[in-house]
Amino acid sequence: MPIDLDVALGAELPPAEFSWTSSDVQLYHLGLGAGSDPMDPRELRYLIDDKPQVLPTFGNVAQSFHMTEPPAVKFPGIDIELSRVLHGSEAVTVPGPIPASGTGIAVTRFTDIWDKGKAAVIWSETTVKSPEGAVLWTQKRSIFARGEGDFGGERGPSTSSEPPARAPDFELTIPVSPQQALLYRMCGDRNPLHSDPAFASAAGFPRPILHGLCTYGMTAKAMTDLLLDGDTSRVGTYGARFAGVVFPGETLKVSIWKAGDGFQAVVTAPERDDAVALAGVELIPA
Repeated sequence: MPIDLDVALGAELPPAEFSWTSSDVQLYHLGLGAGSDPMDPRELRYLIDDKPQVLPTFGNVAQSFHMTEPPAVKFPGIDIELSRVLHGSEAVTVPGPIPASGTGIAVTRFTDIWDKGKAAVIWSETTVKSPEGAVLWTQKRSIFARGEGDFGGERGPSTSSEPPARAPDFELTIPVSPQQALLYRMCGDRNPLHSDPAFASAAGFPRPILHGLCTYGMTAKAMTDLLLDGDTSRVGTYGARFAGVVFPGETLKVSIWKAGDGFQAVVTAPERDDAVALAGVELIPA
């Protein structure tokens, strides 16, 4: 069904209530590689029972954490086959630390829909509040829907961005374990593309690929550990664009530049000629 811009743009979904526990938070952090050194107090802060510190990127997955079925891309004025959809970008802003356990009420609205000709880019914003009405976090997301363009909408701005034309201020590496995707899929994304070799092969990949949100979260943790002494409460905003695939077992390189009050970064796979995995990475301290 073509996108009905008059219906979709500005549409707001009904409030959705969900809950999470400290065990969910710890599993999420383990899925990102936390605890690789079980004697490091900074690593253990992510894995303490009852009150672990929480990476703000948990907010990007908390609502879907307990889902075991692929999501349907069916909203007011929007009905797209999941196979046509690619994750474009993700970001989260937190006014304060996310609680280690709690209940959230999420309201999502569609803020922009761009007609790129061969595809549509759909932007949504989700605000999550506590039952008492306090904002816990705000999440922004874009999806790229192949074959869904030419519906008569505006083309919109370009989202591409180049890193500064100078040497990075910081560089770090992130090891991706061979079983990383199998562990991370316990965080609510059971797409067989990340676990089934035959399915991945049919999709054109030599082996299962890592979840984009796992690369996204691993990079947030690595940058927080390096730049903010591992203190998640010091992260105000974090976001990135998904620019390529990552395979379990690889080692990633993160190049970081100071930029105003925050930091910009690019994540690449050196073993594949520095193929870009994440672009436009931005971390702004609180």
